Amino acid sequence: MNTITLSQLSKFNFTDIPLPSSKSESNRVLIIDALTEGENQISNLAEARDTQTMIRLLETNPPVFDVLDAGTTMRFLTAFATITNQNKIMTGTDRMCERPIGILVDALRELGGEIHYMNKEGYPPLAIHGFSNQKTNKIRIRGDVSSQYISALLMIAPILPEGLELELEGKVGSRTYIEMTLELMAQFGVTFTWDENRIHVAPQKYQPTSFAVESDWSGASYWFSLLACAEEGELFLRGLKQDSLQGDSKIVEIMDHLGVRSEFNDSGVKLTKQSVKGLKSWDFTHCPDLAQTVAVTCAILGQKVEFSGLESLRIKETDRILALQQELAKFNAQLVEGKDEVFTLIPSVDIPNEVKIHTYDDHRMAMAFMPLMTKTQVIIEDPEVVNKSYPSFWKHVGFVKEL
Repeated sequence: MNTITLSQLSKFNFTDIPLPSSKSESNRVLIIDALTEGENQISNLAEARDTQTMIRLLETNPPVFDVLDAGTTMRFLTAFATITNQNKIMTGTDRMCERPIGILVDALRELGGEIHYMNKEGYPPLAIHGFSNQKTNKIRIRGDVSSQYISALLMIAPILPEGLELELEGKVGSRTYIEMTLELMAQFGVTFTWDENRIHVAPQKYQPTSFAVESDWSGASYWFSLLACAEEGELFLRGLKQDSLQGDSKIVEIMDHLGVRSEFNDSGVKLTKQSVKGLKSWDFTHCPDLAQTVAVTCAILGQKVEFSGLESLRIKETDRILALQQELAKFNAQLVEGKDEVFTLIPSVDIPNEVKIHTYDDHRMAMAFMPLMTKTQVIIEDPEVVNKSYPSFWKHVGFVKEL
């Protein structure tokens, strides 16, 4: 297995990071563009493998949509292929075929889609056999499993003959991603209403427009963490907006507690060190992709914190809760599960001279543990896994030079 070794670097010079574009925005805009029949002017699409896979499949339109390990690509293209009356096989990696999709398939079937499971009920691979007449314009769907199911349905809603009323049942997770989807739809001319737990989208046409994708806040989070854990340093992160549509912009608020000050200008955000105020608890329900970053940061900084809203982490690229528990233990930190799915992060009291991190085919495991280099030498296994969302990550890490 390939590895990359990160030498200890506790202090660094001012570093300018040209962040990648948002994968979340890019993948949504690509579906909207396809539903607008490609009449838009889209710029700054993400270099992430997930997005490049989406671009390739939409452009070549093969009979088999092999999404590799891209969850958003699987879910969004399943809805897209169904509503555009295509015959498709939907498949991906072994891990992708272990990730549930039954809730989305059930909803698409209710609407009039014909979809069959080719192997295990509720999981890819799928056979899509088109779309008949719309059978209903009202769907009830659990809000606590994956916001990607909800986003997939919302993006196809305007072109349904009768539109769609979506009722979200129970606790709604990753709400900010649903809000992002709706706001992006609005930028392409679609109107909607969201009243309590009901979202209504009338039948209408997307309007062609120009759109530039923002830089990626998920990718930005690792740089916030690096500065929080370092003794000295300054960073400038390019292309971020203070009024971002991305839920992971919550990292600004979180890191304000953990020693990082953020100053925005027209080009991005400048990060500087400040005193650690402390973080007692955080609910990741609406920003689950930040959980690994924040857990590692708190473990390094000596912050004992209660985490909630981690339920969706078990069905990501890996079981991220188990993966965190195993890798945190390598430098004597713990993530302990308590009652009502509340976890306690117990920080490290003794970091070894070298730590080797297994990445579990999960890009965020590789990037989240990078800031450990501020305290010790770190060996990251399978470093190429970052290509899923941030292919230039290790090159950017190389920009950081000792003070």
